[in-house]
Amino acid sequence: MSAPTPIPGRRPTVAEAYASCEALTRDAARNFSYGIRLLTPDRRGALSAVYALSRRLDDIGDGDLPDDEKLAGLAEVRAEVNNLGENSSTDPVYVALADAARRFPIPLEAFIELADGVESDVHGRTYETFDDMVGYCRLVAGTIGRLSLGIFGTERAASDGSAPAIADALGVALQQTNILRDVREDLLGGRIYLPAQELKAAGVELVVGDDGRLGGPQVELLGYLRSCAQRAEDWYGRGMVLLDLLDRRSAACCGAMAGIYFRLNRRIKDDPAAVLDRRLALPGWEKAVVAARSLAGRPETSAA
Repeated sequence: MSAPTPIPGRRPTVAEAYASCEALTRDAARNFSYGIRLLTPDRRGALSAVYALSRRLDDIGDGDLPDDEKLAGLAEVRAEVNNLGENSSTDPVYVALADAARRFPIPLEAFIELADGVESDVHGRTYETFDDMVGYCRLVAGTIGRLSLGIFGTERAASDGSAPAIADALGVALQQTNILRDVREDLLGGRIYLPAQELKAAGVELVVGDDGRLGGPQVELLGYLRSCAQRAEDWYGRGMVLLDLLDRRSAACCGAMAGIYFRLNRRIKDDPAAVLDRRLALPGWEKAVVAARSLAGRPETSAA
C-alpha cells in the first residue's frame, strides 16, 4: 500500500502520517525494514516514525547542499524535536513522531545527539583514536539503539538499568560494520572514520587507485580490516544480550536488524577484500532468512 499524497497546508491525520512513515521505511530502509515488519502494528508505526526522522537527518548530512544550508537544516530539526509536544506541523514525520512519543517512552533527546553526529560529518571531522570513533558511533548509531529501546521496551528492560547501555553498544557494533562496509565509498566522498593512530600503526594509508580499488598497501590493509571486523564482532556479543530483555516480537525485530549487519561483519572478517572495490550487501533472500530465524527465536549471534 502506498502512502497518501500530502495535501499542501493540511495537517495529515495521525493514521496518514504513520502510513507515510511506513511507506518511506519500506522504500528506503534496505536492512532495517526486514526487522521493523516483525513488530506489532503500533510499534511498527512508531519505529517507522523514528526511522523517518533519522533518515532525514542522514540525508541532510549526505546531501549536495552547501554546508551552511546543511547546518541550518540540522538546526531546524533540533528545533522541531524540542517543540514536538506543541508541534502543529503539517509534516507527516513530526505528526507521527509526536503521537509515538505520547504512547512510548522515546528518549527524544537522542535525536539531538544524532543531529550532533551528522554535524560532525558536515564539518569533515576525523578520529584520532578508537575511543574517538566510538564517540561518533554512539552519536549516530547508539542513539538509534536507545530510541528503538523506547519502543521495544518491556517491563524487564525498563527495570534493568543496563538496558540503555546495552542498546547503545549494539548500535556501536552496527556502526562499526557500516564504517568497514563503506570505507571505500566514504574515502571517495572525502571522509575517513577509521582511527588515524590505528591506521598509522598498521602501516596503512587509505587510497583509491586508478582502477577504483581501495589500497594502502593491500596486505597491511586486509589485516587491519580483518582485525576491525573481529573487534566489531566482540561489540555484537555485548549488544545482542539486549534480546534477552525484550518480548518475542521486539526481540525478533532487533535480532533481524542486528543479524543482517552481523552477517555483513562476518563476511568482512572472513574476506576483507570484498569491500575493496564495492559496497558489500546481502541479497534480499538472505536478509529474509535472517528475519525468519529471528522470528523463530534463533537470531544471529557472535557464536553463530
